[in-house]
Amino acid sequence: MSGGGGYYERDVTKDSQADVRGGPPAEATDRAPSAEAIAEPRFARRLGLLDTALLVIGAVVGSGIFLTSGHILQVLPSPGLLLTVWLAGGLITICGALSFAELGGIFPEAGGPYLYIREAYGPAAGFLFGWAFFWFIQGGGLAALAVGFAEFLGALFPDLSMDTLVFTLGPGGTGFSVSAGQLVAAAAILFLTGVNTRGIQTSAAVQNFLTVLRVVPVVAIVVLGLTLGERSGVKGFGELLTTGGLDGAGLVKAFGLALVAVFWTYDGWYAASCTAGEVRNPGRNLTLGLILGTMAVTVLYMAVNLVYILAVPVGELAGVTRVAEVAGTALFGSGAASILAALIAVSVFGCLDANIIMGPRVFFAMARDGCFFRGMGRLGARSRVPVRALWGQAAWSVVLCLWGTYRSLYEYMVFALLLFFAGTGLALFRLRRRAPHAHRPYRTWGYPAVPAFFVLASLGVFVNTVASSPLKSLVGLGLLAVGGPAYLIWRKRAARPGKTESPLSRTFAVK
Repeated sequence: MSGGGGYYERDVTKDSQADVRGGPPAEATDRAPSAEAIAEPRFARRLGLLDTALLVIGAVVGSGIFLTSGHILQVLPSPGLLLTVWLAGGLITICGALSFAELGGIFPEAGGPYLYIREAYGPAAGFLFGWAFFWFIQGGGLAALAVGFAEFLGALFPDLSMDTLVFTLGPGGTGFSVSAGQLVAAAAILFLTGVNTRGIQTSAAVQNFLTVLRVVPVVAIVVLGLTLGERSGVKGFGELLTTGGLDGAGLVKAFGLALVAVFWTYDGWYAASCTAGEVRNPGRNLTLGLILGTMAVTVLYMAVNLVYILAVPVGELAGVTRVAEVAGTALFGSGAASILAALIAVSVFGCLDANIIMGPRVFFAMARDGCFFRGMGRLGARSRVPVRALWGQAAWSVVLCLWGTYRSLYEYMVFALLLFFAGTGLALFRLRRRAPHAHRPYRTWGYPAVPAFFVLASLGVFVNTVASSPLKSLVGLGLLAVGGPAYLIWRKRAARPGKTESPLSRTFAVK
């Protein structure tokens, strides 16, 4: 039975919010807030619908769409199946956005998935998500994006490349070494972090500019590629119906492997949910921003891949890493390679910025619950953003950039993010049952089929990931398990005499 998809008007920007049990506002208790709590800065709700949608697009569109399709064609050598797997990834993402939109309406505060998991399963489960997110998923992801930006910038300016050694610490030049590219990556993280400490309006303005700067050229390339470019790829509709010689179990396995790559290229779509505390009228703008942003990314990804297969035969694209440059050169000549390299560098830079924005909101929410570094639970007096959480995230990501282990840390933990996605989707069912009277500005369209599809798809990709990388998944499980003792230590510190619950935490408590 569908839960409907309609909206109804209500002011959700006031400080006092009704909790998910449908009772009185959580702050309407017998205990009066302290003078310190009253004076403490709160998040400023400055993000509108356009800001939210562009943040979703900005957090997703990085380098993946320019690099992934060639490797997909290596396991799924069919132009029609290539488009199908990208469409499947888009549909999974849209179903996830539809599910997160309802949860974001119930909990319109900073934290996103951390809040949803915490409220559905308890603080320990929420902490494990945040633990994995800070140390491995977000930290490793930001380092990977920053190094990716440096690699493409190095293609344009060789003196700044990853191959240009700056210094080495150790006997005989065999110790710890740092390249110019690593320094560029670290500088990019520090620069964008500094920009984002200025306030959410500055963050939104910069991110909107960077998103438009990279999306508009991609759209132009798509239009020109479909109308004017030289084509040597797919000639007719019949070629789209081929399976590349795959059938039965082989086709299912190949499609599953390809879907893993596609799934990660769509990653980041939940960014806006982490910033819900800064969205005006989140019941409307967060919901529509998530949905419109993920839909726009799906259309863009499909269009770009259509240009690829029209420009070059799939046999020549299979196994190619820089597939966008190959297709661009075939369409527009050799001069397109440098232009595309610059476009990809800008795209990765913008994606890095969007991801820098979202992470600290999760760590802020954890710190307010006494489950993370206490300083990260403070907002800047003027900026009203989590400045210490931003710099803490930057420091760890820079360490990973210079250390060079970011990729392995991220790969060890990707399976965990899939489990958390599935758990968040299931949280929607759990909260529908446990809190039926909670205020829901939006109810997931297509419920229960849509969130169920998202949960099953996430679990399916999870199984495929574990099956293809069992050792890495086992190591990741061990890293996640370390979060258990860490949680107990933080909770013990938070329970010391004299400590009181933060006025910004546990605003929405489910019993």
